[in-house]
Amino acid sequence: MKMQTITTVALVLATAYLVSCNNSGGHSHEQMVIELNNGQKWLVNDEMSPYILAAEKVLNDYNGDDYETLADELESQNKKLINSCTMDGKAHDELHKWLHPHMQLIESLGDAENMAQANTIIEQLKESFNTYHTYFQ
Repeated sequence: MKMQTITTVALVLATAYLVSCNNSGGHSHEQMVIELNNGQKWLVNDEMSPYILAAEKVLNDYNGDDYETLADELESQNKKLINSCTMDGKAHDELHKWLHPHMQLIESLGDAENMAQANTIIEQLKESFNTYHTYFQ
């Protein structure tokens, strides 16, 4: 119960951070289309990239047994990612277009009521990492 409260507070703070970081105001999901950098992938800085790749590894190493632990591990990597945020400018803005829905998926995974629901979200998280690799390096 205590861990769930901590996770909820962390997600609220992370979401508040993301909203405050977004210089272009509120957007609907339809307006959150990630753009390439003149046809090239955006460079994610060395401080942040390891946490994204570590989270992807956690997801890829998941054996299908305990989705709640998976959600906790992914959330832990997101906290480290957010704490390491030193990017700015357009690359920062584009990364947040990916990160916000990604974090929502992790929150949904933690709230999943059964394995079938969790598996659907896990597939969405895998697709989210595919999107990350499409737009960022």
